[in-house]
Amino acid sequence: MSGFFMKTSRDVLDELNVTEKGLVSEDIEKRRDQYGYNELAEGKRKTAIRVFFEQFKDFLVIILIAAAIISAFLGKFESTIVILVVIILNSILGTVQHLKAEQSLNSLKALSSPTAKVVRDGQKVEIPSRELLVGDILFLDAGDFVSADGRILENHSLQINESSLTGESLSVEKDVDPIVEKDVPIGDKKNMVFSGSFVTYGRGVVVVTNTGMKTEIGKIANLLDSAKEKKTPLQASLDQFGKKLAGIIIAIAILIFILDILRGNEIADSFMFAVALAVAAIPEALSSIVTIVLAFGTQKMAKENAIIRKLHAVESLGSISVICSDKTGTLTQNKMTVQKLYVNQKVMEHDQLHLENPIEKRILFMSLLCNDSVTIDKKEIGDPTEIALVDLGEEYQLDELMIREEYPRLGELPFDSDRKMMSTVNHYEGQTLMVTKGALDVLLQRVARIETSDGIIDFTEKHRQEIENVNRDFSMSGLRVLGFAYKEVDEGTTIGFVDEKDLTFVGLISMMDPPRAESAAAVASCIEAGIKPVMITGDHKITASAIAKQIGILKDDSEAVEGSEMEKWSDHELQEKVASLSVYARVSPEHKIRIVRAWQEKGNVVAMTGDGVNDGPALKQADIGIAMGITGTEVAKEASSMVLTDDNFSTIVKAISNGRSIYANIQNSIKFLLAGNMGGVLSVLYASLLALPVPFAAVHLLFINLLTDSLPAIAIGLEPHNKQIMKEKPRDINIPLLNKTFAKRVSVEGVIIAISTLIAFHMGLSTGDTMVASTMAFSTLCLARLFHGFNSRSSQTLLNIGVFSNPYLWYAVIIGVVLLHLVLLFPPLMSVFEIANLNAAQFATIYILSFIPLVVIQLYRVIFFKVRSNFAE
Repeated sequence: MSGFFMKTSRDVLDELNVTEKGLVSEDIEKRRDQYGYNELAEGKRKTAIRVFFEQFKDFLVIILIAAAIISAFLGKFESTIVILVVIILNSILGTVQHLKAEQSLNSLKALSSPTAKVVRDGQKVEIPSRELLVGDILFLDAGDFVSADGRILENHSLQINESSLTGESLSVEKDVDPIVEKDVPIGDKKNMVFSGSFVTYGRGVVVVTNTGMKTEIGKIANLLDSAKEKKTPLQASLDQFGKKLAGIIIAIAILIFILDILRGNEIADSFMFAVALAVAAIPEALSSIVTIVLAFGTQKMAKENAIIRKLHAVESLGSISVICSDKTGTLTQNKMTVQKLYVNQKVMEHDQLHLENPIEKRILFMSLLCNDSVTIDKKEIGDPTEIALVDLGEEYQLDELMIREEYPRLGELPFDSDRKMMSTVNHYEGQTLMVTKGALDVLLQRVARIETSDGIIDFTEKHRQEIENVNRDFSMSGLRVLGFAYKEVDEGTTIGFVDEKDLTFVGLISMMDPPRAESAAAVASCIEAGIKPVMITGDHKITASAIAKQIGILKDDSEAVEGSEMEKWSDHELQEKVASLSVYARVSPEHKIRIVRAWQEKGNVVAMTGDGVNDGPALKQADIGIAMGITGTEVAKEASSMVLTDDNFSTIVKAISNGRSIYANIQNSIKFLLAGNMGGVLSVLYASLLALPVPFAAVHLLFINLLTDSLPAIAIGLEPHNKQIMKEKPRDINIPLLNKTFAKRVSVEGVIIAISTLIAFHMGLSTGDTMVASTMAFSTLCLARLFHGFNSRSSQTLLNIGVFSNPYLWYAVIIGVVLLHLVLLFPPLMSVFEIANLNAAQFATIYILSFIPLVVIQLYRVIFFKVRSNFAE
């Protein structure tokens, strides 16, 4: 099937054996078997077996395998078995982590995948884009991504950006006429639409002609940005850090190997020990632990209505210092609601109308008659402003459909943005009336009379002043105002725009999109967290300022500016003023980009919300682009890093809080790994430099590597959310995770662990049995590292964060303690791990010494926070 662009739309429908009513259920499965799913072929997924064996590619694992082979040749089969068990268990853990992370990321992709509007069984439905089939009747609106190739059946000013295929940034104006030429480039096939492009204007109906790899974009295998996830900056920097650390530790291991040989130890034993030390000291689990913590974190955020599309966004969330948020639907309810009316020369609340009063009844009925919107089965269809008028009618038990049936419409002049008015002709209580509603400034120019309780009288300048004053009061409160007027016309008259004059004024109805109930608290939370909330809206300055004041964004009117005023400023002037501005009204997409850049030039990390086609550039410019999941176009979602499934500002604040927690948990996991490893390395260096016996057997370090690295580190990464984190200032994105302060803490904690370990070692040496000394040092290091996991949960004290608030860490520690005691007390394992029999006093010594790092660090924190608190007072 080809050449659809040369055929009429009727011929294309016939060839595809489909009608305008779309596919029918019994045909869908047949077509699915024939055409498959509408998706581009990805690289073959790795099986669990392949992932498992890829764990053996690691340089350190290769060294371990070599060590196991050498150990077997030397007759040390116990060591060989232990090494192989460690390798296999580490590989299993690595495989589980990889598959779990992949599963989490895939489920997130599914949540944010685009949808398509089609006709199935004669009904218009929305389906995932991957389920599109050849022959589907597809509806396209401005902002939609085109998910398949198709022939246009209906064209309503349709314009499509096909830059992903042609490289041409200008939108293509489409039509439905067949093309005579045979060899036509894609950009000139104006009666076709192509997968990967997006609608910038108008709407259209197309029949799908190709899907998946058969589409034009499929032919050139041009996968979109979201096809494959790259490593995040944090993962990349950790990989780089890991390589540098590996080089340093291998150098230390070689040094210790040489010292061992010089002291007369056997080459095989020295080699095994050096290898074990290198493997135990290098935190090779760094990158995989970061991946799994990120995956769990993004899953949690998705459940809280924030879908992370790009993993780097999680890292950036904790650094956000400015949120540029749209007003409508994000900070507000996105539902216009009538607030006050002005009728019969007095202001009243929306619930104070009396229908027995003919003027008050008239304005309510007029608002339902000069209105095209309806509410059916609680589903609102139509303009939000008109829906607010329908809702007002429902407050008085008036059904708009019944009112319109009782007072039928005989003619109309639809609303347009030039006139700013709408008029309808209706029968009303024995009269034929032209009912007009519109913007007050336009309406008042056409008014000749006013209806009052004293009857209809001439409209005077005094009336005009009074109405304009009421309008100004409404507007200053952020209310949108509609004026209502009417005049009697002859039945059968066909009205035109020229008839919208000599009107009788009835009153004003004011409405607003009220703030969400949670917006004020979310804004307050932002400010407390050192984040500047900024409102950007296309609405008027007065309306925007009123809402911004209600929710705490705006303190003074001088902090609000309109786009037209901002346009006069140079980029440098905007940069100087941007910190003092909180509300931008009547802005264009170009203004949004300038605002984002101005904040970024001042060193801020900026989040920007958007929902329209034209918001794409601003979303990409921002450090975190946030698209609306309900009102947002597919273009906005594709350009974003995060999608809000509830379009709610408070969800952004929750996401920032979660992002900060995830980053802090990753940092704490890494600190735990490095501090424990440093404790082991310092102990070995100490013994080597002082020509003491080796404090650990090779199998000891391999056991510690397996036991005390991954499980507690992952558990720390799953630390529950800490409310205090939103009282801290945003993290400086330029300060690396592994900074001087971090290195200092790791070093101090590593030294404390090493001191406890070496005290146990010396106490064992005092018995004259090096095996007892080695066993005590091994046990103390293992337990001290496990207990140190509680220190690593947070920089606060355990009393502040709750001793039992992280059950995962308790499970990890209990498993570690049980496994260690199996090695210490179970005779077959004692032989394999070169363990000496310890008496009760020696066991007590191990427990006390292994608790010392936990107690010392916790006491320091209690004293430090107490001193800081007293100083603050």
